Amino acid sequence: MTRSMQVLTDPLRVGRLLAAVALVLLLAFPLLTDDAYYQNMVILSLVFAVGASGLNIITGFAGYVSLGQGAFIGLGGYTIGALATRFESVSPWLWVPVAGVVAAAVAVLLGLVSLRSRGPAFVIITVAFLFLVQVVAINWVSVTNGTAGLTLPLPSWDREIINLPFYYALLAILVIQLLMTWWIRRTKLGMGLIAIREDETKAATIGINLPVEKIIAFAASSVFVGMAGAVYGYYLTFIDPRGMFSILISVQIILSLLIGGKATLWGPVLGAFLIEPLNEIANNSFGGGNMRLFLFGGLLMAVVIFMPKGVLPAVESLLHRRRTAGKAGLVGARIGPGGSLTSLTERAGRAEPVSRGPGAAPLLEVAGLTKHFGGLKAVDGCSLTVPEGSITGLIGPNGSGKTTVFNLIDHTIRADSGDVTFAGERIERLPSWERAHRGIGRTFQITRLFGEMTVLENVVAPQRSFSWQQLGRIAVSGPEADRAEELLEFVGMRAFRDQRAHALSYGQQKLVELAQILMLDPRLILLDEPAGGINPVLVERMGEMIRELNSFGTTFLIVEHNMPFVLALCDPIYVLARGATMASGTPSQIRTDPAVIDAYLGDDFQLEQEAAT
Repeated sequence: MTRSMQVLTDPLRVGRLLAAVALVLLLAFPLLTDDAYYQNMVILSLVFAVGASGLNIITGFAGYVSLGQGAFIGLGGYTIGALATRFESVSPWLWVPVAGVVAAAVAVLLGLVSLRSRGPAFVIITVAFLFLVQVVAINWVSVTNGTAGLTLPLPSWDREIINLPFYYALLAILVIQLLMTWWIRRTKLGMGLIAIREDETKAATIGINLPVEKIIAFAASSVFVGMAGAVYGYYLTFIDPRGMFSILISVQIILSLLIGGKATLWGPVLGAFLIEPLNEIANNSFGGGNMRLFLFGGLLMAVVIFMPKGVLPAVESLLHRRRTAGKAGLVGARIGPGGSLTSLTERAGRAEPVSRGPGAAPLLEVAGLTKHFGGLKAVDGCSLTVPEGSITGLIGPNGSGKTTVFNLIDHTIRADSGDVTFAGERIERLPSWERAHRGIGRTFQITRLFGEMTVLENVVAPQRSFSWQQLGRIAVSGPEADRAEELLEFVGMRAFRDQRAHALSYGQQKLVELAQILMLDPRLILLDEPAGGINPVLVERMGEMIRELNSFGTTFLIVEHNMPFVLALCDPIYVLARGATMASGTPSQIRTDPAVIDAYLGDDFQLEQEAAT
């Protein structure tokens, strides 16, 4: 393949080339034509592009579908309208940043109200929000002039360039919006938002502060949309509630995002510049009205059926297939040999505990933990102690409540009662991310990686603490990525760093999930069936990694059904039955306990042990 062909099949290079060409055309467009019709079309496209790019942060990245994005354009328009008509001596341009602040403040309020909702409930809330602000605008006559609307001061510049200031102001806002989106995607904040989209519960267990990151996303998705709405309102010179808060504006914005491609940088812009011309065609050639809705609805159905991820992801996928045609992929390749954790431990500056095992001070204490689902007692008074520096086992028959105990320890589900003490601190009232920040990491029985992220992105996603500096840190390069690659080297998965997580085998996913949890630098790791569903060689490898991590001071609590694995690795061991702790002790005590043999291990296991000795 020639060099020119390689360039044309590289999505990144093609994207940069097209973006550069598009920017040059947009900068030159008003200078090439003075046709007011086409200038108006491009101005409206810029407004929708800003709206869709803002929506991309909360919908494309965080996964919250909103049908109320048009409300922020209306809020921006009414902010500049109300202020410009009252302070006529002040240039209306000074109110554009104020409109952005107002839109962001209202978005934060909306976020606080809707934090606990998701899916269809969230969509309904955003639609209700759109109509609510429209009703407020109609009835707050002293500020908005009600249904009579507001007439803004006419522009003071020459009529020959009447549209140019609005055009370039909107273009500048779009450029800043895109730069912010690009920056967010590369940071720990962006990784956190995508983790929330993929699996919100899992995101909380790796230290991602759900309320804070969602509120930041709401604000970021609206601030420049409000500014664009202010410029749009000034451009119209007359605004009224039904026009500025029309649901069709929100529909066009979300269509722009879906058609161009969610979670992409340029998709919302491409979609906006496709939708607005189609809107003009529907109005001019088909009479607008219901025909416009029919056209948009048909277009949306076509995209969902033929390009469900949007135009840009479809093109990127096509270019990727052309680049990789005939080449072998990494998925299914041999897992690497793994490395030593010594360098990571030295970098973290952690000291080994003075004592380990059953005689050490308790790191985790669980007392009287209960969780009932209706009449089912999943956990019924479970109590256990995990000594610091130990590898503690938790065994029991299926349905005994072992995974539920893990869920209660890390707050994946809320306990009905009981105490959870970690490192001397009561933590049962803390949310999952706070427990992760204190040093509790957890894997799941069925791996829960973020499938659309790459392996490297999965490992850089965890957040060891919360700080504004942490959120703004670049995640996919620099120190974060270096540490993640060292962890991937330790588990033998460094060669797979650029693979999508959903394409990995089950055993590979288990290794990546372990590396992901190690990114938290945890004091305690809850391992839920680490040997389940993987081949014997990988089981042995998993045991070696656990021992090496434990030698550097990491404490483990392990749920596992592979009894030789548990008995060779864990001390002490707790046995759970019907949600309560029925026995505890050393491996030798557990394997010979008649009650444990009767309830869980069975006579066949006892005969095997006698034959082995």
